[in-house]
Amino acid sequence: MASFPADRGREQLESLESVERAEDLVLHGDVGRGKTHLAIAIGVRACQRMFPVMFFTASSLVMRLRKARDENRLDQEPKAIGGAGLVIIDELGCLPIDIDGAGLLFQAGADGYGTRGVVSASNFGSGGWGDVFGDGDMAAAVMDRIVHHGGILRFHGESYRNRHSLMK
Repeated sequence: MASFPADRGREQLESLESVERAEDLVLHGDVGRGKTHLAIAIGVRACQRMFPVMFFTASSLVMRLRKARDENRLDQEPKAIGGAGLVIIDELGCLPIDIDGAGLLFQAGADGYGTRGVVSASNFGSGGWGDVFGDGDMAAAVMDRIVHHGGILRFHGESYRNRHSLMK
């Protein structure tokens, strides 16, 4: 179950208005609430409408950016990622990201700010982003951009996996 902001309901998500306007969407809530499922559904819908889509876990994106930096092609990597009309970043905050990785992730996001839609799925609400990025100022800058060009969708209720568990 999700709580939609007043200006963003199911119809707006299905229509891909936010992708067309290069807006950001953060899906957050506890484990097992359907964040990744919705992010993938938005990505599939975007593919059906011929938007180029890239999907990453946060840790795999950080590793990709580190590799690009180590190979002296970090300036090219945001352009490669930026070719997507929609970037989905899953599991943001599930694994720790050191300050170096957080800086790379922030820079990749800043390079595409306002030019492509980003859907992020995280277990953290806005108050926990300082822990995700390892730096309160960086987290504030990320949240500032998200609030300016997007919205936050809160997931709540019982975990789907717990509700359908074979081990009861």
